[in-house]
Formats: sequence, structure tokens, C-alpha cells
Amino acid sequence: MPRVVDLGIRIGSLPTGPSNSICDVPGVGVGHATVWRDEAPPPAGRGVARTGVTVIHPGGDPFLRPIPAGGAVLNGAGECTGFLTAAEWGLAETPVFLTSTMQLGRVYDAACELLMEQQPAIGEDVIIPIVAECDDSFLNDARRMQVGRDDVAAAMTEASESAAASAAGNPYAPREGAVGSGTGMSCLGYKGGIGTASRVTPSGHTVGVLAMTNFGEKDRLTLAGLPMGQLLPALPPGVPAPPAAGSCIVVVITDAPIDAAGCARLATRAGLGLARTGSSAHHGSGEIFLALATGLRVERDAIAGGSRIGGRDLDPFFAAVVDATEESVYHSLLQSPTVTGRSGNTAYGLPVADVQAHLATYTRI
Repeated sequence: MPRVVDLGIRIGSLPTGPSNSICDVPGVGVGHATVWRDEAPPPAGRGVARTGVTVIHPGGDPFLRPIPAGGAVLNGAGECTGFLTAAEWGLAETPVFLTSTMQLGRVYDAACELLMEQQPAIGEDVIIPIVAECDDSFLNDARRMQVGRDDVAAAMTEASESAAASAAGNPYAPREGAVGSGTGMSCLGYKGGIGTASRVTPSGHTVGVLAMTNFGEKDRLTLAGLPMGQLLPALPPGVPAPPAAGSCIVVVITDAPIDAAGCARLATRAGLGLARTGSSAHHGSGEIFLALATGLRVERDAIAGGSRIGGRDLDPFFAAVVDATEESVYHSLLQSPTVTGRSGNTAYGLPVADVQAHLATYTRI
């Protein structure tokens, strides 16, 4: 399946990293566990599952060496545990876990258990794992508890392994589209899910973005400035369309030495990237953004020192977040096939051939 570069367009002017993903940030890894079932309803089976869990690992041990972090909320009809702690302390001390709304508690429990197994000091000093969600109930049977501890463990293992590869200078291009927590998501009238992108600033620092997209309606889909949703063929008549309100989680990570206040400013810019794609932040949608900066991490309870990037020097980082967020949304659409889930509900894959035809017409004007 194509990515933005294959469409012959470029988002912004900053260059991308080697894999054009969040894993271009040294030490950052991503892992997915997809839960896909077609079973009878209980008690005979577990129903229809189109869900999963995605883990973003910031590298190293975030408990022993927490990471400056800050967040922003465009519309708050959603949940992200650990968000308040990050806002208060300006730190993230766990990986970031993404899942569906009704599975958040199960992922949180599993994250606590698994992180305690990895780090014996947890419990002497408690943690609040960062777990964020979007509503995948259009495709997934949300009345069944579909995600289990083994799924979280599998995603964590993949994230840790890809983080190690990234730290060794071998960026791992994570899977996108209908995988992990993105399995049941829909975006701008089509099948959405997981998308990622990166940008390299003039200072040589990398900004990586991963988005879990589950928002918007077809007619608002905008691509490279074109009202693409209005140009594309209508969806099949009589078929339920995905709901416009379902949330979007955006995670930004950079290797720059940026403090918590700067991270919060970076997180805010993710909303500009979503707006470019057609988001209007519906009443029932949770647009929640989190930014981490590994360049200022220090030992637990130590005070961060050294030179920091702030003020006007953040401008290239703002541009990087906006552009990479926009491109991440497009990747979530381009990488997702048509998926049919519960009750026969279908989220159709973006018709790439039609998109390319309209882009070709646009470039000739």
C-alpha cells in the first residue's frame, strides 16, 4: 500500500527521517498486537473483535530515567491516564499504550503488572501508566472484553525490540493502518487506524509522530489542499457510514533538549496538523496529544540541567509536528484496507487510484 511519497506530493519543506516514522527518533520503538475474531456471541463465542493494543516505547528505562513531557487537548471527550501526572510533573515515566475505549482498564492493569515484572523498584514508588483510547465500536463488539494481558505483553515485546534496533541505528518502520489499536478505527469517512511520520529540523534533531486516527467525515477529507472527500465517489448507498466523532490520539517524540513547557507547546501544534486533514474536533470526539523530548531525560528525581531549546528556536519543531501529524493521518488512511466488523458494518479503504487521479489533475493546473 502506498505512503504519501508514492502519491507524488510533499507535506511541508522539512526532510523526513530514514523510515519516515516515529522510530527515526533514536531509541524509540513501536509494537502492535491485533485482536481479530469472528466468533458467535457469548456464551458460544466471544463475538466479533476488531481491536488491539499499540505500545510506543521511548527507549531505555523510563521509570529510572523519566522523559520531559507535556500534553494538549483539542476536545476532551476521551481518556488518557497519566495525563494529569505528566502535566503536574512535566515527565513521562512509562511507555505510551493505545487501545480502544472499553479496553482501557484492562490495558492499564496489564501494563502495571508487566512493568512491575521488568522493574522491581515499581511498587516502592508507584506509577500511573499512560494509556489512551479511541472508540472502535463501529467495527468492534465493545460489549466484550476483547484485549488481554498476553496482547499487551506481545505489543510491549515488539516495542522493546524495535526500540533496541532504533537505538542501535537501525530505525524500524512500524506497521501502519488496521493494526494494533488501529484495527477497528475509522477516519474521515474511510478506514483509519495507525499512521506515523517524521521530520528532521535544521538543528539536526528528529521529530517523530504517531497518530491513532478515528475522527471526521468524508466530505471534510482534505489532501494536499484538495477537498478530496468531495471529489471521491460517494460511499455505497444504504451502508452506515462511520461516525464522525471517535477521537484521535497523537504522540510526538523528539530527541531535542526541550523541557516540559516546550513539550506542551509541541503537543498543541498537533491540532493544526489534524485541521489540515479536515478535522473539526466534533463534540463527542477526544483529540488528545502528548509530546515527549528524550534530549533532557535525567535520573529519577534529579533536576534537568544543560542547554535547552526554547522560545523562537522551537519554530522549526512546531512546523515539524504540524507536517508530520498531517502526514501521519494520511498514512493511516493509505495503509488501511477495507474492514468489515460487527453487524456487517464496513469501513472502506481509501480509493487510492481515484486519489491519484485527482492529484494528477491538480498538479497539471
